[in-house]
Amino acid sequence: MSEQAEDSSIQKSVLELLTVANELCLFLEKADEYNKQEIFEYFHKICPLIYLKGSLISSIDVENPEANERFVAEEQWEYIFNTLRSKLAPDDEFWYIDEQRFIDDEVDKGSIAEHFADIYQDLKDYIMLYQKNTHAARENAVNNCRTLFEVNWGPKLIRVMKAIHQYLYADAFSAEEGEPQM
Repeated sequence: MSEQAEDSSIQKSVLELLTVANELCLFLEKADEYNKQEIFEYFHKICPLIYLKGSLISSIDVENPEANERFVAEEQWEYIFNTLRSKLAPDDEFWYIDEQRFIDDEVDKGSIAEHFADIYQDLKDYIMLYQKNTHAARENAVNNCRTLFEVNWGPKLIRVMKAIHQYLYADAFSAEEGEPQM
């Protein structure tokens, strides 16, 4: 068996996530060029795909954890956050229950802009580390991406998908009855 066939850092699922994550990051970096409706429609289509691709990558054993790096600076995170916050206002905030920390009737207020800035940071770091194109960097990128999918950007995608769905299809539901209008 060839060395390349054994390298789990270049599996099809890893490369597919890399491709879709890059598309999302490029969109977020130029979100100021789009209006609110275009942004919500793009998120509506890409979020399920990103989630699916993230769920398909496997954890891998990292031989050289010292090759791990983070790349997204605070200024980049803030740019994404501030751009989305201003574009999506007043529809940026949503309510959700965090099942991991749920106590009594505790409901949290979330921000689509903040969630996407966090998702951007995780995925952009994955892309940048992977592009260093060394075996150790690729292993660390895939392992970090999988771990962060499980605990950070995966749950955040699920939360924002619900908020985006509610925004796009608000007219389909009766505010009084809570039932679909036919």
